[in-house]
Amino acid sequence: QVQLVESGGGLVQAGASLRLSCGASGRTFSPYRMGWFRQAQGKGQEFVAAINWRDGSTFYKDSVKGRFTISRDGAKNMVYLQMNSLKPEDTAVYFCAADLDTPFGGAYADRYLYDYWGQGTQVTVSS
Repeated sequence: QVQLVESGGGLVQAGASLRLSCGASGRTFSPYRMGWFRQAQGKGQEFVAAINWRDGSTFYKDSVKGRFTISRDGAKNMVYLQMNSLKPEDTAVYFCAADLDTPFGGAYADRYLYDYWGQGTQVTVSS
């Protein structure tokens, strides 16, 4: 079993930055990909960013490209989401997720590929 724990959320003003962290513990952790998703109040969950754990290639939702950066630290079993130039529309609960079962193929934005999820961390951006 794998446990994922997010941290780093908070209340900030528009234009500010936040860095979300997600730590993994439990069984030997060797995912194929890690992702960040978010869910705003009253809306469905949406893909934000993902990273291939092996080669570090990254993928982003169009609206966060150039503002958000996903990264990983394999030695620490950590994945990060650096969020700059935050906007009120970025307000949501952010979840990290791990895919341990899909070595090839699949869309990084497909939440059904991810097997393990954290509990989420709230990000609120005021205007």
